[in-house]
Amino acid sequence: MQTTAVSFFSEGHRIAAEWRTPDAPGPYRAIVQGPGWLGLKDAKLYVRYHEALIEAGFAVLVIDYRGFGDSEGDRGYLSPAWQLQDLVNAVSYLTTRDDVIADAIGVFGTGGTGGGNAVLLADADPRIKAAVSQVPVADGEDWLHRMRSESEWLDFLKAIDEDRRARVTTGQGRIVHPREEIMIPSAERRVTKVKADVDGRIPTAVPFACAEGIIAYRPIDAAARLTTPLLVIGVEGDATTPTDHAEALYEAAKGPKQLILQRHTTHYAAYDTYWEQTTPVIVDWFDRHVRPAHLIHRSVASPASGDAITPQEVQR
Repeated sequence: MQTTAVSFFSEGHRIAAEWRTPDAPGPYRAIVQGPGWLGLKDAKLYVRYHEALIEAGFAVLVIDYRGFGDSEGDRGYLSPAWQLQDLVNAVSYLTTRDDVIADAIGVFGTGGTGGGNAVLLADADPRIKAAVSQVPVADGEDWLHRMRSESEWLDFLKAIDEDRRARVTTGQGRIVHPREEIMIPSAERRVTKVKADVDGRIPTAVPFACAEGIIAYRPIDAAARLTTPLLVIGVEGDATTPTDHAEALYEAAKGPKQLILQRHTTHYAAYDTYWEQTTPVIVDWFDRHVRPAHLIHRSVASPASGDAITPQEVQR
């Protein structure tokens, strides 16, 4: 596997990325990935997935969202809308590369908003041929709500409203720790070492206004429109990203779909516990669905039924 630092622009901001390719020359089918909640492109957690994909002949582009890691932008501003723009622009960047098959691109996302963003990108960008969403968030408001008791949730909403008022009257809002005052970490998150290599480089101070963007975060609405093939991987009894979020995305999707639920484990432990079982399924999903269409077959079974359009890859 070869890893090269690359960059592209997203809405005027330079986005830093890692471009991972097989040793053999391209052009390659490609997978784009944005990190999970507060994640960074060079997290060791992602490497083994990339190695498996590259062994199957794919190339992988993993990015730092604007404002995070090595990318430009407002430092640490959490905006799912901006992250989606960055991912769409990452796809556009891939299509400019001579070593990429421009109509054979998929998306992989893991970890909270990482998994949710994969669904959003697949819905927003028709150039995506298939998506894999692992331990995703489907509804940001429900996600934040479940971290709190009902009284804590009401206090949280009141604090958001007060911050909104302060911003319009004074020009300044509160600055908070995103993992302690927007997300509330589970007991497992406080002790896990699975992201220890990047934890020291995540933002510890972000505008409290970012909470509004997470509350408005709705991959479930995108899934309800989605005809792009979708593989969802969840954890039964997940205390970090609720199991029924993964199940809801799977149920809502309109196209080819598959759901894997990992049992007798936890959100962070599952990455190690079921690595050998889930990774071949991820690779196979992309291998089956992320293929260029050299021929388009259009047929009509009857005048009333309408067109049936079937892309077909030509083996060369």
